[in-house]
Amino acid sequence: MRFADIIGFDDVKSALLQAIQQGHVAHAQLFAGNEGSPNLALALAYATYLNCEDRQPDDSCGRCPSCVKFNHLVHPDLHFVFPSATLKGVEKDRQAAEITKRWREFAKTHLYDCLSDWSEFIGSDNRQPNISVEESRNIVRSLSLKAFEAEYKILLMWLPECMNIQSANAILKILEEPPAKTLFLLVSHNPEKLLITILSRTQMVRIRPFEMDELVAYLVQHQWCDETKAQLVAPLAEGNLSKALQLSQEKSNNYHAMVTQWLRLCYGRKFQELVDYTEEFQKLGREAQKSFLHYGLALLREVFIQQLAAEGLQRVGGEALDFAQKFSRTLGPSETEQVSKWLNEAYYHIERNANPKIVMLDTSLQISHLMFQARQENKESV
Repeated sequence: MRFADIIGFDDVKSALLQAIQQGHVAHAQLFAGNEGSPNLALALAYATYLNCEDRQPDDSCGRCPSCVKFNHLVHPDLHFVFPSATLKGVEKDRQAAEITKRWREFAKTHLYDCLSDWSEFIGSDNRQPNISVEESRNIVRSLSLKAFEAEYKILLMWLPECMNIQSANAILKILEEPPAKTLFLLVSHNPEKLLITILSRTQMVRIRPFEMDELVAYLVQHQWCDETKAQLVAPLAEGNLSKALQLSQEKSNNYHAMVTQWLRLCYGRKFQELVDYTEEFQKLGREAQKSFLHYGLALLREVFIQQLAAEGLQRVGGEALDFAQKFSRTLGPSETEQVSKWLNEAYYHIERNANPKIVMLDTSLQISHLMFQARQENKESV
């Protein structure tokens, strides 16, 4: 993994590179970012650069023996600790080797995924993967040895929040006073769940979620979908690249077409068609229903931006922007805010297993009535 493989985040990359080049490498660093952020990718790129044999000013070379081994996650001085669970159908004496093999595959192909994805990947069913006390003790034993061939021995711990109190306490001493040229890189989605004694021993590197244009660029450059679909998917992902990748592969639901059709039915007070529409809405899976409402909220955000003439904040283009511009002349900012409130309430109820048809019909009628009132003052059509 190289910094060049990660879209955006130039400020974080520059700060990491500068620290290395100035010799200010903290021995324990916490890469903290939400699920779907590039915190694991940045930690791996950082580790690769640290041990690159031909460092460039702004990245690792990608060609030296060290870089090749880091790219395949098999460098002898790169150690991984991650949540694990007993694998079904694997003999006891093969468990450690097999789960390490699966982790390398997961880390190379699912860089932006989360604990539930990892749990599904290894087939742990309802058994929550965790970092055990024994694993913490193994850290102490393995790091007591000298580096095999690199300048730095690096331990990368993915999701340290999966340690319990006993596991965390077992690594406190070595985390505070590691052997020379030994680095801890902790990669966390929920740093607030870490013990304060762990947090106090690390230097935090905060990783923001992806921006909309970064999600679109990634989806298009890596050929997950075309730009039109990427522009529609990105608002739903909320900065989560893993979610954006999943949404880009959904072939059955065009949320833009669905949401805009629904809003037009509300605007036209076509009540029988709205009843029919809510019946179709009920047939969607719960996650698709939530994605529908998510997209509706994202679209209303763009409407609100148009109403405030704050185009510099807009996140969408194409047909989504075209609709937002037209729809912004139909409602005022206060009405747009009210519709957003109703969609948030609908999302809340559907998430808690309320009847989706009833929720959607009630929301539709409220919006339709509000639009009718607004139309008395504003005759622009959608």
